[in-house]
Amino acid sequence: MKKVLIISYYWPPGTGAGVFRWLKFCKYLRAYGWEPIVYTPSNPEAQGTDHSLEKDIPKGMAVIRRPIREPYAMYKFLTGRKQKERIQPGFLSENHKPGRVDKVAAWIRGNYFIPDARKFWIVPSVRYLSKWLANNKVDAIVSTGPPHSMHMIALRLKEKLGLPWLTDFRDPWTQIDFYDKLMPGERADRKHRQMEKRVLLAADKVVVVSPQMASELEKICQRGINVVSNGYDPDDFEDLPVNDQNEFCITHLGSMNADRNPLILWETLSQLVSEDPFFSEYLQVRLIGKTDFSVQESIKQSGIISFVDFVPLLPYRKALQKAAASAVLLLSLNNTPNARGITTGKLFDYLALQRPVLCIGPPAGDAAAIIKKTRSGTTVDFHDKHACRKTLLEWAGRFRKHLLKLRNQSSGQYNRKNLTGHMASLLNDMCS
Repeated sequence: MKKVLIISYYWPPGTGAGVFRWLKFCKYLRAYGWEPIVYTPSNPEAQGTDHSLEKDIPKGMAVIRRPIREPYAMYKFLTGRKQKERIQPGFLSENHKPGRVDKVAAWIRGNYFIPDARKFWIVPSVRYLSKWLANNKVDAIVSTGPPHSMHMIALRLKEKLGLPWLTDFRDPWTQIDFYDKLMPGERADRKHRQMEKRVLLAADKVVVVSPQMASELEKICQRGINVVSNGYDPDDFEDLPVNDQNEFCITHLGSMNADRNPLILWETLSQLVSEDPFFSEYLQVRLIGKTDFSVQESIKQSGIISFVDFVPLLPYRKALQKAAASAVLLLSLNNTPNARGITTGKLFDYLALQRPVLCIGPPAGDAAAIIKKTRSGTTVDFHDKHACRKTLLEWAGRFRKHLLKLRNQSSGQYNRKNLTGHMASLLNDMCS
């Protein structure tokens, strides 16, 4: 069996979207002739912990954990955060509106921590892994980012040892939605783009999660980019509850930062609860995970705060149970220039849950295409209040008749095991 070394910042017991992609690939890689070995920090600034995810780590699989030094203690001091408070990705802040100090901290991050705040792990990781690889043969290396420092570790190993290397972009680098919030100066921007291009050109295979993202990266490196989407693991969806007919519950799973704030939905629901007795009696909105301060303020201003339940981050299985009992699942995409290429991991969980998906995002985007292809719901443009209202009224009418049911047509395309087969074929091609 061939061996692959996977360099990933995110790994159980950490939780969040960054964990699932390669945890699930590792779960199924042995079935395709590959033995995974994971290299990951022993003390990451993780979003939270969920030890239940460790059940998916294959028995006997090697996980190499090494300490990482991150500059978040200084960042927390500058921004007035508690030292025990976790730093959230995507500029999400639950407790206050970002102020001048936050902007200064973001500028420092974008101009001095290049490619990201994990840059101090690059040199010690290359040093350690060079020695480890001298005594432990592997057939390929994989790096998954962000954080993109993982790609820089793999790049240096590639340059030193010449091993086949597959680089996996779960999110973009310079095209990511919050890149401008880092306020990189001319020198920093040039350095970010140089690093990004070096990675794209040096890797034997480049993988991304959506067609639009592939198109954007192809413009940078003028080479073919492979798409392996995120997906769902059928094992996670066994014995979940059925829809609770006692409330018309709209559930969102995962973090909701300022860019994902679905203003059109809050405005539409505000009108509906004032006009329609059904909504005033049965509506429930459940936001599971971290919710940005700006989103909370928008909900208060719309007058529907009494209908909204803010649920703290839950273990994955418990979050799925809540979502499975819901009437509608909310997919709120980032209202940013790269919105067309965003296909968040939760979308594929939603497909498996077989509940109608209300996507707030570009109807011509990759997420909308998946929803349309699988007949999983409706995509409403960020400012199309008429379509949002029409969809909610139609679904509420079907809900009252116990007819709000869904049998989407994913046909196993997004099954994690099948997707692992696609990834394994790329590894095989690279090593042939």
